[in-house]
Amino acid sequence: MNISLGKLTSFQNARNIMLLQAKPIKDYIHIPIIDALGYITAESLISPVNLPSFDSAAMDGYAIRFDDIKTNHILKISGDSLAGKPFAGSWALGSTIRIMTGAKIPQSCEAVVKQEDTKISDSNIVVNNSITLGQNIRLTGENIKIGDVVINSGVKLDIKHLPLIASLGIFKLKVLRKLRVAIFSTGDELKNISKKIDFHNELYDINRFTISLMLNRLGCEVIDLGIIRDNISDISYAIKQADRLSDIVITTGGISVGKTDFVRMILRELGEVIFCKVAMKPGKPFTFARLNTSWFIGLPGNPVSAVVTFYQLAQHFISKCQGKTYCSIFKHKYKVRVATNLKKSPGVIEFQRGYLVKNNKNEMQVYSTGTQDSYFYGSLTKANCFIILESERSNVKAGEWVIVEPFDKLLEE
Repeated sequence: MNISLGKLTSFQNARNIMLLQAKPIKDYIHIPIIDALGYITAESLISPVNLPSFDSAAMDGYAIRFDDIKTNHILKISGDSLAGKPFAGSWALGSTIRIMTGAKIPQSCEAVVKQEDTKISDSNIVVNNSITLGQNIRLTGENIKIGDVVINSGVKLDIKHLPLIASLGIFKLKVLRKLRVAIFSTGDELKNISKKIDFHNELYDINRFTISLMLNRLGCEVIDLGIIRDNISDISYAIKQADRLSDIVITTGGISVGKTDFVRMILRELGEVIFCKVAMKPGKPFTFARLNTSWFIGLPGNPVSAVVTFYQLAQHFISKCQGKTYCSIFKHKYKVRVATNLKKSPGVIEFQRGYLVKNNKNEMQVYSTGTQDSYFYGSLTKANCFIILESERSNVKAGEWVIVEPFDKLLEE
C-alpha cells in the first residue's frame, strides 16, 4: 500500500491504514507475578480453585441450625470459629457457634445471624429476628468456580488484576514480551535535557523525553538512540540500526520539507513510505512507513504536534501491535458548549487544546487554553482535553456545540 506522497491523507484514513497494518506480536515469556505489572496476557487465565474455597461467614455473628430455634430462641454458645482457626467437630443441640467474618462455616450450620441481631446473656444468645436459609453465608465458588476464565488473553495487567490472580494461587504468568520501540530525534539545534544550552541558538530535546515517557506508560521497552545530527549518513545509519533493534522505530523531526529534513528521502531508499502527510492540525507532516523488519513512525518536530499525533495515531497502532485485544481507540467523547471563540479554517480536522469544567449551572463547558501554536507546549500543560473540530468546520463562536475528548492516563493521572 502506498498513497501518493504529495497527497494529504485524511485523519480517519490514516488511523484506519495503521490499524489494518498492525499485527500483534506473538513472542511470549513466563514471569513471576511480582514482575507482571504492565505486561499483556498471552493466554486466558483459568481458575484452578473455587473462590471462596469453602463456605464462610459474610459477617461476625452466630452459626444457627433451624431446628434449634423452632422452639427456643435462647442458644448456648458452644465454641468459636475464627478466620484461619475453624470450629472442628459437632456441636450440641440447642447451641450456637460464635463465628467471625471469613471463618469457615461449621458442619450442619444453615445460616449466620449477625451479631447486631442478637442479645447476649451470660454464655447464651437470644435471637429475635427472623432468619432465612443461607443467610450471611458465602458459598464455595460463589465468586469464581474452578475452570472459570478470570482474565482473557490480550489484557494489560494492572493493579486491579494482579491481586485476583494471586488469590487463586497463580504465581507465574505467560505474557507477551514487551514491544521494542527505538526512538531518536534529529536536529543540530537539539541538546539532551539536563545539559547546559545556549538559549539563543539551541533547544532542549523535549520531544524524545516526552514520547519516551508515553511509551513507558504504554508498557513498551524503549530503546533510546539519542539525538542524530542533520546529515544524511548519520540519519540513514540510525534508521538501519533502529530497524535491527526494534519492532517500531519512532523519530521526531526531519519529516517536513525544510532544507535539512532528510528523513523522508532516506525512507524511500530504505523502505516503503505508506503516507507522509495527514489532513490534521497540529501534525500535518506525520509519516508512516515500512522498513526491512520494523514499522516507522515519523512525528513532527514541534512539541505539541509530536504529542498530538502520538496520542491520536501512534498509540493505537502500538496498542494493537502489543497484542492488546482492547484498544481504547474510541475514547469517550462528549458534546459540550464552548465558552470562548475558536479560530478554525476548513479543510483539516483540528485537535485544539481545551479545559473542561462545570459552570455555575452544573453544566459541562470547555474553554480554549489560548494560543494554539504547535511550538507552544504550554497549551498542553494547561489543558485537560482536546477540542475536536471537524475538517469542514470554520470559526466557532462562544456558545456553539463542540466535541471534546478528555485526556486519559497517557497524558495525566
